Amino acid sequence: MQLTVLGGCGAWPTAAQACSGYVLEHDGFRLLIDPGYATLPRLLEHAAADEIDAVLISHGHPDHCADLNPLLRARALSDDPPPALPVYAAHGALDAVLALDRPGMLGGAYTLHEFPPGDRFDVGPFVSATWLLPHFVPNAGLRLSTEDAVFAFTGDTGPSPDIPRLAEGADLLLSEATYVHQVPAADAPYLLTARLAGQYADQAGAARLMLTHLWPGTDRTPLRTRPPKSSADPSA
Repeated sequence: MQLTVLGGCGAWPTAAQACSGYVLEHDGFRLLIDPGYATLPRLLEHAAADEIDAVLISHGHPDHCADLNPLLRARALSDDPPPALPVYAAHGALDAVLALDRPGMLGGAYTLHEFPPGDRFDVGPFVSATWLLPHFVPNAGLRLSTEDAVFAFTGDTGPSPDIPRLAEGADLLLSEATYVHQVPAADAPYLLTARLAGQYADQAGAARLMLTHLWPGTDRTPLRTRPPKSSADPSA
């Protein structure tokens, strides 16, 4: 299993980095996860638009799905359009982005598979288990498994006891960490800190932790400091 990071900026892209976007590969199958703002140009540095085999989206915020539109355009409007792209997302999550073009323009470019977070299904060689995790909109935490590896991704989420379950024994936990030490009170139920992401990774016994969805302009130096195990404040 191989992960390529296309971007990890929260909310909007910067000149240096795209928003959330990841390609997970196994046995020649390329799964695009959360194609947020500005990820398509990064993707095309690694693979052509018609070389993506499926798309899986955690939730419907545009910094996680906006570049699905230009990806589908690149496939639908090519001289030799590839087969319809399987796209997996929670019910209604992609209504806005799929309505950007005139009705029917991209209809043959994708096949939409909607699921309730908490469902389990296969995507190519990956066994996918999902969890409903707290966010401003329905968000599916993702656990993708093959015979020899486990990848876990929180999407965007606030504190939840389900996160260590999602990431139990994972080879890699990719966790949102919008803030380093403290989330503003109004957003505390819906976003994580780097500190809490580290605690969840420890609880899960994940082999590695990668932080993403960092607020643009975040100083990343403190993110590499291991949090003290005594800290238990879910908003800290």
